[in-house]
Amino acid sequence: MTEPCTVLVTGATGFIGSRLVPELAAAGHRVRAMTRRPEAYEGPGEPVAGDVSDPGTLAAPLEGVDVAVYLVHSLDDDDFERKDADAARAFGLAAAASGTRQIVYLGGLGKDDLSAHLRSRREVERLLGESGVPVTVLRAAIVVGAGGISWEMTRQLVKNLPAMVVPRWAATRTQPIALDDVVRYLAGVVGNEEAYDRAFEIGGPDQLSYVEMLQQAAEVISGSRVPILTVPVLTPRLSSYWISFVTNVDATTGRNLIDSMGTEVIVTDHAIRDLVPGEPITYREAVRRALADSSAG
Repeated sequence: MTEPCTVLVTGATGFIGSRLVPELAAAGHRVRAMTRRPEAYEGPGEPVAGDVSDPGTLAAPLEGVDVAVYLVHSLDDDDFERKDADAARAFGLAAAASGTRQIVYLGGLGKDDLSAHLRSRREVERLLGESGVPVTVLRAAIVVGAGGISWEMTRQLVKNLPAMVVPRWAATRTQPIALDDVVRYLAGVVGNEEAYDRAFEIGGPDQLSYVEMLQQAAEVISGSRVPILTVPVLTPRLSSYWISFVTNVDATTGRNLIDSMGTEVIVTDHAIRDLVPGEPITYREAVRRALADSSAG
């Protein structure tokens, strides 16, 4: 257990930030929840105004901050690589100017032949630390939890389709992780000097293809598997249009995510388990929790 400190969480109203803020507050940290609309914020911590795409708004929320958690990306934009790079560079500069001791960033798993999405995540890692603030990176594959884009794609595909046609990339292996475990790991490295300037791979206990993830999700959601046919002709662009037609995930976000799904993303380094002990949740249990949270919402 690290000493309580002042923590700024960017993206505090988002999928992960909205779950991390209460976890940090419960651990005794003084939490600032950064949002573009602080007047509408209803969660724990102190709401502060800030926008990573507007460098002039960053000095005030970062003043006196010990640790900044960076949970921002722009997948819904065709120009996301440039926007994310500019935002990360500006945030790193502002954090250094304020005397911030650590930046914690949730990046993406993957080693070779990275997609544009994963290359961008890796570039953000570098740019956040360019001004000298120690960066702690947690690299994850698909995060399974209510409100997450990947989970919503899975849930709505299973719910809306009695059978599916999927591209070849659906046979690619990945290592999904439960939202609860992502939050636990993020909270565990905040203020922890052993985590400074290190990148950790995080994942659940299951290594699954996307087809297997869909099948297991279908079993939890409906009690039975769905027929799935793999075909070679669905390009990422065609797949994204299909997903936007069947689900409420927009085509740009879907295409940027699908571009990454041809890359195998598996945890090969388990060092995080020494720093933040605890058994990660299985994919099936993560699906059950996400389903329960979706129903409750």
